[in-house]
Amino acid sequence: MNLGIVPPFLLDRVAATDKPHLVRAAQAARRTLVAPRTYRPLRTTLKLSVDGDTLVAETAPSPDRTIADAHNTETLPGDTVRTEDQGPVADATVNQAFDGLGITFDFYWNAYQRDSIDGRGLPLDATVHYGQDYDNAFWNGERMVFGDGDGDVFTGFTGSITVIAHELTHGVTEASGGLDYQGQSGALNESISDVFGVLTEQYHLGQTADQASWLVGAGIFSDQVTGVALRSLKAPGTAYDDDVLGKDPQPATMAGYVTTSEDNGGVHINSGIPNHAFYLAATTIGGKAWETAGLVWYKTVTAGTLPSSADFATFANATLKTAQAEYGEQSKEVDAVRTAWIGVGVLSDGND
Repeated sequence: MNLGIVPPFLLDRVAATDKPHLVRAAQAARRTLVAPRTYRPLRTTLKLSVDGDTLVAETAPSPDRTIADAHNTETLPGDTVRTEDQGPVADATVNQAFDGLGITFDFYWNAYQRDSIDGRGLPLDATVHYGQDYDNAFWNGERMVFGDGDGDVFTGFTGSITVIAHELTHGVTEASGGLDYQGQSGALNESISDVFGVLTEQYHLGQTADQASWLVGAGIFSDQVTGVALRSLKAPGTAYDDDVLGKDPQPATMAGYVTTSEDNGGVHINSGIPNHAFYLAATTIGGKAWETAGLVWYKTVTAGTLPSSADFATFANATLKTAQAEYGEQSKEVDAVRTAWIGVGVLSDGND
């Protein structure tokens, strides 16, 4: 399972470059591709206390964060360098990771009353400075792990809220029943993380749907790269067009769906289709996207009824049912969700 924010096809491109000024980046990409990344099932925690003779189960709506430093090794978890009861430290990367975890926690609690990733107060752990020039950030089922980037193509990953929230949302999806990381269900898995990655940023910045950038991973490329982000929900296929990375391959509609055996059946490529459907629904409804379209997607993912092998059409129909239950069958929200899925070619308009 590849839950890294940087898809393997991009790392392959960097690893294969022969540009003299990118020798370090190529070496870093090759190391990143082969570095160990063991995935662990989500570990849940229940806090218990005794009140007199009564055993009380408690979940508090506040984060419990621990940041560790791997010191550029590939050994996890590393040495603890900041905990919840400590203030900022000298290492800016540690502080960025700490803040990003807190921002994501606040988003899920304040927007959906979800207490951490598992909904039951799971401690949020992270490791920074993982590997040597490691070109990725990932959720391993237990903690966030951040590389520092090679400095020539990728910079650090801790400064991007969308990266942190994207990876933590993989934990939300898993805790809600999971989606098989292959083909369309895998692309949905990636898309859901992109959706809530951008929604976390929008919530943090107080942006409405029309004010937001709808970019995932803005700021993680160096100035040498011709591109603005890893992905764009507003315009899949336009996030970058670079002589080393190539052109953003994401399609916006089913007309461009990519059939491939690479990247678990194109999970990072074809996620552009459900990504764009969400963008269309959110911008049609308007206002704060996490309150309407985001609520529909959240309730669909966390209802516990979505099959792990769900394809795009199954998920689209599930969001329609959620919207109908939430807003009524004749509502503008339902119309916006339906029109969005028709617009990307996942559902039919009935005129075929």
